[in-house]
Amino acid sequence: MAIDVNNESGTEVDEQAILDIARYALARMRIHPLSELSVIVVDEAAMEQLHIQWMDLPGPTDVMSFPMDELRPPSRDDDAAEPPQGLLGDIVLCPEVAKRQGEEAPTRHSMDEELQLLTVHGVLHLLGYDHEEPDEKAEMFGLQAAIVDGWRAEKGLTGPSPAPTVS
Repeated sequence: MAIDVNNESGTEVDEQAILDIARYALARMRIHPLSELSVIVVDEAAMEQLHIQWMDLPGPTDVMSFPMDELRPPSRDDDAAEPPQGLLGDIVLCPEVAKRQGEEAPTRHSMDEELQLLTVHGVLHLLGYDHEEPDEKAEMFGLQAAIVDGWRAEKGLTGPSPAPTVS
């Protein structure tokens, strides 16, 4: 899996954890190992510009996803099929927003833990998941929690996983 993490935010973040959880999420979703992903970490001003430009919404947000080849995980019924490889797209994260969300969450957690959650959230958006409808939200957030919990268990991390973030 070719994953680039580029921190343009000026804020120190755990880039290795972002890389690791992105790789874990993509493997868990059975995405071709030669697929490519870009994760960009930006400051609030840059995120606000993207949010206005692409969503026509004011202010910065926590995560945005920009799919490229519209890759989808293979269905469970299609276990024998080789998943296609390609460019997944870009995930843009904002550590300043993540820090506030982590501090305000019912299960207070660090900025880096929130960025890990948001990375998985962004990956799922790139793979076509959404949370506009209640059933979609239940599926996406359940999958998001399972991936974060699985990664945390694999890393030997203790404590509650961050609560789901709505983007």
